[in-house]
Amino acid sequence: MKLYVGIDVSSTDLYTRIMDQEGNTYAQVKVNNHLLGATFLRDQILLWVNKRQPSEIFIGMEATSVYSWHPAMFFHQQEELKSWNVKVFTINPKLIRKFKEAYTDLDKTDCIDAWIITDRLRFGRLKVTAVMQEQFIALQQLTRMRYHLVHQLTREKQYFLQHLFYKCSSFTQEVDSSVFGHAILELLLESFGLDEISQMDVQQFADFLRQKGRKRFADPECIAKSIQKAVRSSYRLSKCVEDSTDLLLGLSIQSIRSLQAQIKELDKAITRHLEGIPNTLQTIPDIGPVYAAGILAEIGQIERFDNQAALAKYAGLTWSKHQSGRFQAEDTSLIRSGNRYLRYYLVEAANSVQRHDATFRAYYRKKYEEVPKHQHKRALVLTARKLVRVIDALLRNGQIYTPRKGEDR
Repeated sequence: MKLYVGIDVSSTDLYTRIMDQEGNTYAQVKVNNHLLGATFLRDQILLWVNKRQPSEIFIGMEATSVYSWHPAMFFHQQEELKSWNVKVFTINPKLIRKFKEAYTDLDKTDCIDAWIITDRLRFGRLKVTAVMQEQFIALQQLTRMRYHLVHQLTREKQYFLQHLFYKCSSFTQEVDSSVFGHAILELLLESFGLDEISQMDVQQFADFLRQKGRKRFADPECIAKSIQKAVRSSYRLSKCVEDSTDLLLGLSIQSIRSLQAQIKELDKAITRHLEGIPNTLQTIPDIGPVYAAGILAEIGQIERFDNQAALAKYAGLTWSKHQSGRFQAEDTSLIRSGNRYLRYYLVEAANSVQRHDATFRAYYRKKYEEVPKHQHKRALVLTARKLVRVIDALLRNGQIYTPRKGEDR
């Protein structure tokens, strides 16, 4: 027989129900969500294990942000439970919510939620446990933090561009240079007025850009002239609004530089940590340590997945089907579930690979030209799906990447 333990996790409590495979409830337990509470719950599970002698123990809980992480790891690591062939699952809350809809008129209580989780666990078909080796968990914390900072940096740059438009409305139209380069940011930090910039000597202005840009401009005089042209064609602000805009631009630049420095430090830590995890992902053209780490951290042991299709579904790179009778919809959307971190790193990696590998570039172009709209987005996601097949083969077989000419499927 098998024993099922469903745990409804909150920040303070663990509501637990213990069932057999017939759906009979053995016990209901409520403990605090801390080490002593989890230890008491483990002893209660062992009490029923010794009574019933199950062949397997299934312990499941919803993936509730950080609150379920400690209980999941605790029960996975207990030596007393390992001898009973324990499997620990953190279940997508969407699966629990949809499963509950099959039961009508159920109240919303922690006790009932624990029963639903246990029954869903008893129903089965949860092939992927979320518990991974500690080295992957440590790497995952780093790569997920990087994901958070990158998105935060993107938002901060959007705010910066809004403030820049107030300051100089024609800047991005006239200036053929990144507004986030060191020289341009230093120029904005100086809080020059538009009239002051427009009247500067071109050579003096070019020398300023050359110095602040660390000699990275191919033609500083041309950039200086384009900035002055943008300044002359931009709307003017009142002194009050200009002062507040300069302050906001300065604060935004500080935030951008701070985030960039944090991402740089994380990249170093990720690279160091990845050195202790053997893999061949970096043999794929232009997949560096950061992308490789982001992918590996979410996959963990490749044996958790039956095949590449299961891995793609876990990443959310699978399309829903819409079929009825003889009708088969051609235009369908990606499934809305899946690991968003893994999907992000796969798509970013695919975009990098298709620029440096002929096989992937040909595939990307083919998919790009198949449709008249959303071309880049569609082609990139499909390229990421193709990359999943390659990654699955490399990790499962310990191979290095070898491009195959003419492969376009």
